[in-house]
This record gives sequence, C-alpha cells and structure tokens, in this order.
Amino acid sequence: MKCIAEYPKVNQFVTILGRFSLSFIFLMSAFGKITDFAGNKAYMEFSGMPYPSILLIIAIIFELLGGLSILLGFKSRQGATMLIVFLIPATLIFHAFWSVPVEQQSLQMMMFTKNLAILGGLLMVWVHGTGACSLDSLCPKFGGSSCSGSSCSKSN
Repeated sequence: MKCIAEYPKVNQFVTILGRFSLSFIFLMSAFGKITDFAGNKAYMEFSGMPYPSILLIIAIIFELLGGLSILLGFKSRQGATMLIVFLIPATLIFHAFWSVPVEQQSLQMMMFTKNLAILGGLLMVWVHGTGACSLDSLCPKFGGSSCSGSSCSKSN
C-alpha cells in the first residue's frame, strides 16, 4: 500500500486541513474572549486567577498569534510554543477534574483529555513544522523551498 507521502497533492491538502483544524479552536477562543471580555474576566476572577485583565489579554495574544502562526505556517514552531505555554496552565487550572464536584468530573475530564489531544497536535507541529505548503516553506528567507514539489520538501 502506498504511503500518503507518495501523493503530494493529497498530502498538501491534508496538511493544510490539519493546520486549519488545529488553529481553529484557538482563533475562535480568542474571538470569544475579545467579544465577551467582561464575562471571561469575571470567570477568571471566579476561578481565583490573579490579575485577570492582564492574563486575559495575554491569553488573547497567545491564541491569536499562535493560531495564525499554525494556520499560515509562519514561524509555526514559535506559534506552537506560544499555544503550549497557554494550553498547559489553562488545562490544569480550568479543567482540574480531580478537584471539582462529582457531577462535573466527567465533563471536566473530557475537556482535560481534549486539551491533551490538542497538546499532542501542537507537539507534532513543534517537532515537524507545518509542512511544505506553508509560508515558511515558500519563503527562502526562512529556509524553505517551494510548495510545488514533494511533500517531503524542507519545511519550517
């Protein structure tokens, strides 16, 4: 059976679809934080977060820059790092299933494991980059080659 790498066009499409899927949750989350800043700040205060306004602004910046970085494939390893730095404490603070009432444990465990899956995707980007069809790979200034070749082209 052929490996997907032997089908460059399929590989490129799947890579772009994967980047879109991974970045979408962060971009939508940032949009939600921006459009309901007061509500998100109140939730952070309720959760015991110090300096909720400052931390909320930082979260928005990390989600926007990191999400766009993954989506566009521009400086994606740095973008993945930003999202990892955001995701780990957010998961431990807001989805601590071990410390919530029993009726909330199942939902919080599901949210916790969802974030672990997202963390896995971010770690894959951090290690492998975002593929041949990315801004990093299209721009020689960043050490890339073009998108027209094999899926194994040098990427960011």
